[in-house]
Amino acid sequence: MSDIRHSLLRRDALSAAKEVLYHLDIYFSSQLQSAPLPIVDKGPVELLEEFVFQVPKERGAQPKRLNSLQELQLLEIMCSYFQEQTKDSVRQIIFSSLFSPQGNKADDSRMSLLGKLVSMAVAVCRIPVLECAASWLQRTPVVYCVRLARALVDDYCCLVPGSVQTLKQIFSASPRFCCQFITSVTALYDLSSDDLIPPLDLLEMIVNWIFEDPRLILITFLNTPIAANLPIGFLELTPLTGLIRWCVKAPLAYKRKKKPPLANGPVTAKVTKDSGGTDRDSHLLYSKLHLSVLQVLMMLQVHLTEKNLYGRLGLILFDHMVPLVEEINRLADELNPLNASQEIELSLDRLAQALQVAMASGALLCTRDDLRTLCSRLPHNNLLQLVISGPVPQSPHAALPPGFYPHIHTPPLGYGAVPAHPAAHPALPTHPGHTFISGMTFPFRPIR
Repeated sequence: MSDIRHSLLRRDALSAAKEVLYHLDIYFSSQLQSAPLPIVDKGPVELLEEFVFQVPKERGAQPKRLNSLQELQLLEIMCSYFQEQTKDSVRQIIFSSLFSPQGNKADDSRMSLLGKLVSMAVAVCRIPVLECAASWLQRTPVVYCVRLARALVDDYCCLVPGSVQTLKQIFSASPRFCCQFITSVTALYDLSSDDLIPPLDLLEMIVNWIFEDPRLILITFLNTPIAANLPIGFLELTPLTGLIRWCVKAPLAYKRKKKPPLANGPVTAKVTKDSGGTDRDSHLLYSKLHLSVLQVLMMLQVHLTEKNLYGRLGLILFDHMVPLVEEINRLADELNPLNASQEIELSLDRLAQALQVAMASGALLCTRDDLRTLCSRLPHNNLLQLVISGPVPQSPHAALPPGFYPHIHTPPLGYGAVPAHPAAHPALPTHPGHTFISGMTFPFRPIR
């Protein structure tokens, strides 16, 4: 590598960047012939940092800066390289060598260039770059994934009005990238503050993608060998948890956004009118998204069974439901039930439906006692009470390990005989018995 470095030092920045890609292409192509997964050692990474990201090797040396034209030319060189390289394994390892975070001072330059490269690939529909980016998102810590998502959202949903149409077109070009992009976006926009509510254009695009093909959000799960223990700190196999968070929190988050601060005085009629139209559009989109998410959850039972993972792998982790329920409870208290009763009811209805279908399909593994404890502090909701109390239909699939939800569909002892609050309702009759037909789906309660 030292001989290559000396030859590169004699070239201008763009020629050196192009040549380092050429040398590494030869190097990794030969490596792949002897090992299916060659280890990327320090030498190639240092060459890329010095001649692509312009980070000097010598301490104290001033970093070089490419001007805007040179940076654009560098992006074109990289786009052309990935487009022309026919071997996917070589493309993937070069992309990983370029953009895998190293925990050093080059990471900022690395992430900045990655955002611009993927943005250019979206604009000119360079599918090999998008496929490499999809793999990168799958194996990179989530803190970096959300930075790439932010860069794309800024470019196509915020800076230039109408440019989201270009981003929409990648739906048919690279569904795998779309799936990973949705997962990253739901991790970025968690509705915890008004700034973290997804832009309307972005929301509409994602909802239309999923509504057109619900299996889109299962692509990574269906095409990935499943490890025994999923790594912590990386994107989930599906965006289901993030999408459930969107649907459940949206009514309360938008109500909080509409709530005017007292110090600013009354809200003008124009602002109220404009926000009212936007809110109506967003509410319809979230209802449409909620229906699509339920449909995907219902599909999962078959796919989990085919992969012999039914009852063994929870795609929606119970630990991720805990902060969601806590956030709902906090928002409900903050908004005051007297002023947001409809929004609270809608939010809890959606939560109940998502929990019910996720548990019945085997996507969420938890005991009913866990569920009761989790939801005990939430405001009362009839549908949620039904879900956490049972009974629900027994799954026709193989039984799960004892204690997990699809294996405990029989009513708890004394169900209906003891009211939830005996002191408050001493005269309530016992719950009448019901006959539940095995295999019948849980009745869908329309969302307003």
